[in-house]
Order: sequence, then C-alpha cells, then structure tokens
Amino acid sequence: MNTLSWSRRRVLQGGALLAVGLTPCAALLASEKTGDITAQLARYIVASRDLPLPDAVAVACKNHILDTFGAMISGSQMRPGQLALRYVAGQGGTEQASVVGSGFRTTAINAALANAMCAHSDETDDFEPVTKAHPGSSVVPAALAMGESRHSSGEAFMRAVALGYDTGCRLLMALGPDLVRGSHRSAEGTAATFGAVAGAASLAQLDALNTCYALSYAAQQESGIWSWVKDHDHIEKAFDFAGMGARNGVQAVSMVQAGMTGVADVLDGTHNLLIALSTQPRPEQMVDGLGKRFFVVETAIKTYSVGYPIQSPLDAILTLRKAHGLTPDNVRSIEVRVPSDAVGIVGDSAMPDVNCAHMVAVALVKGQVSFVDSHEAALMHDPGLVAQRSKIKVFADPALDDPAAPRGAKVSVTMTDGRTVTHHTRFPSGTKENPLSVEAVNNKVRDLIVPVIGQDRGERLIDQINHLERLKDVAQLRELLIAQGA
Repeated sequence: MNTLSWSRRRVLQGGALLAVGLTPCAALLASEKTGDITAQLARYIVASRDLPLPDAVAVACKNHILDTFGAMISGSQMRPGQLALRYVAGQGGTEQASVVGSGFRTTAINAALANAMCAHSDETDDFEPVTKAHPGSSVVPAALAMGESRHSSGEAFMRAVALGYDTGCRLLMALGPDLVRGSHRSAEGTAATFGAVAGAASLAQLDALNTCYALSYAAQQESGIWSWVKDHDHIEKAFDFAGMGARNGVQAVSMVQAGMTGVADVLDGTHNLLIALSTQPRPEQMVDGLGKRFFVVETAIKTYSVGYPIQSPLDAILTLRKAHGLTPDNVRSIEVRVPSDAVGIVGDSAMPDVNCAHMVAVALVKGQVSFVDSHEAALMHDPGLVAQRSKIKVFADPALDDPAAPRGAKVSVTMTDGRTVTHHTRFPSGTKENPLSVEAVNNKVRDLIVPVIGQDRGERLIDQINHLERLKDVAQLRELLIAQGA
C-alpha cells in the first residue's frame, strides 16, 4: 500500500490511542510508521481535515479568524489595501472569490493576494511571539479564497486555518527564527507561504502525494528579506508579510489541482528547503507535536493596532498612568526598555503605529490608544505630542531578551517631584498567558468593521464567525464583506 495514503483501518486504529490522551490527529500519526518529514506532514494535512478540533482550539480559531476579518475589512480602507484592491481589479479573471470591502470577485489567487494585503495594511493583525510570525494575515485570506471557491463549510475552514498556523510557525521552528533573521531574511514572509499552502491544500482536498507536490511548489516560492523595515508606507510590508505568502500558497495548490506534478520530498530530500534556508535546520520540528500542540492557541491577538513590540510598552505606561495619576504636566522623563531586536523595528519609524516613543506619548496624553490615534499621521507633528515625545527614550535591554517572554517591556517614569515609578509587562493582554475573552475580541473587531460595513453587517459577521461551525458554505459570508456604498 502506498505509504502516502490513509486507509480506513488506520483511521479506526487511531481511536485506540485516544484513550492514552492523544487527540485524533496525533493518534493517526502515532499509528503510522515514521517516514520522511514531507510525507508525515502531508499525511497530517490530509487526515486532520476530517477530524474535530479540540474545543479550546476551535474557540481560538474563531477568535483569530474574526480578528483577521477585522484587519482585512479595516485595512481595505487604508492605502495599502486600496492599492491592492485596485491592482487585482485591473487583473480581471474568473470570479472565484470575494475581495473584502468591494463588490467584485476575482480568481482565488488574486483574492488571496488582495485580502492578505488588506489584513496587514497596518498593525492590527495577530502575532506569534516565539517565531515572530504574523500567521493570520496570510493563512486566513488564503483559506477564505480557497474555501469560497470550493464552497467549503465553516468547520472545514476552521480546520484549514489551524493547519495553516501550525505549518507556517513550524517551518520557522525548523529553520530557527533567529537564524532566518540573522541571514537578512524575513521570518514573517517565510512563514506566510507555508501557512497558506497548508490551509489551501486542506480545503482543496488534495491527497497526500499531491499535498507533497503543493508543498514543493510553495517551497520554490519561499522568499522575503529584512529590507521591509525601510518601507515607510507599509505597502511593500503588506505584501512581504501577507500578500505574497497568501498568493503563493493558493497558487501552489491551484497548480497541483490543474494536474502539475512536482518533487515529493522537498523538506528532506537532496537540496531540500530546510538546508537551503538554515545553517542549523531541525527537520523534526516540522512534525513535532502535530495534533497536540496548536500554534493558533499560542498566537497573540493585539489589543492595540500598533507594531507588536509596542504592545507591552503601552500596557506598562497605561498601567502606570492609572496607578499614579500621570499627566503630561507631572512627567519629567520616560525610559522605555524593550528586547534587543525590537529597537530596529519600532525605535524610530516614520509610521505612527510602528513608532514606540510616539505611541507612548499618545497614551500618556490621551489615556488610551484608539485605532484612529495609532494611524493619524498628523499626530506625529502635533506640537503637544512632539513635546511629550522629547521626554521619551527607547532603549534595547538585553535583560529583556527572554525566550519565555520575547516581547516584554519595562517602562520607568520620572515625575517632576523626583519620584520614579516602574512597571514591567512580560505578557500584554491578548497573549496565551493573558488571553482576551471572546467578547473582548468581538469588541475590538466591532470597532474596526462597523465604520466600513455598517452596524447590521458588522453584527451579523461577528455572529457568523462566533458560530462558524454551523456555516454550511463560507461563500455565504460574501455579502457581509462589502463596504457601505461599494
């Protein structure tokens, strides 16, 4: 029997292993003799689409899908999203999938590209702290495009999204996130393509051999370099982090659907992806914990629509402001300490939502940070905020390079009366250690989408995603994604 195929007998055998605490997917893998990494991953992708997610994972999937829809819809009104929509509208193509914020449809490949660029038009999308990937902005648009084109159920959509988070983040674990960044490559772009191809392959219902081929076509498109930090308009960054990967993943699957064959061992054969992209690859990380460890549960949802390294500084300054009655008048200076790698990302950006000192100044003055505040470029030049920003220094602190809390921050405020108060935020709200409730996610997304699609569509969309397992066809979401007046 072909080792890449699943038999009914093996599926049933997996049930016996559930008694020892394995989830269905883990049981299926455990019942199979270990083979090469590509084949193991492909078998997992095939098997898991027919098996239920653990309850906590299902809730996390719905939260992250809704959070990404919020990013897509709000992003469709921002310049990167608008340019992406204009670009794909000019491409034409078979009407397979919807483009958010608009009334038109295009190919699944182009829809994935546009929707993903909308999802990372700013800093609203989610973030996985260990790998530093942004999985939602590529995985969800890719799965939505493929799912809509195939009229997949909401439950299948959820499972595909879970697969995407797992595969994209595991690729970085296998490569070594720091090694990727150390070679001038973008960890975010690297994860995006592999996350997207897994989700799309699941919904396309490819068999295991064709899934291997799709993984190989995706591997050939792996790209992304660290130069994105110089993008002041967040347009190329939207492509690098999200649009490129979502497009690549859907394209890889579409090519295999069209009958194209490829290499079946791209993760472990000669000249494989892992040795091509890493000096110290750990191939076992691609399959370690599959069916037991779900990265969608570990991925953080941002409380504030700002670059992730700024989440903890904002949490810290707002905590201090409330506890000590801080105002612009009684604050002499502020020191913000962040992990070593964060300064190069948020230390002195021209974009307001990626400028740590600016956002801390906004928080000090206003006592909150709204979506509008974090994107209002004019505030960067507001005399009052400029004066407060001059009091703030952002430092790289190696003591905060903590693998267990990779995006913590410490804020120290010296007041005009000579007192110094300090707060260390290890885990901002939205992390797995400090999670947001379903209602908190709903509220965040409501603020993002209602100004674009209106109150009625907004509430209906939130309800549909909160009960996604009941949805028979994700194409039914189409009418809820159209902007008012579009």
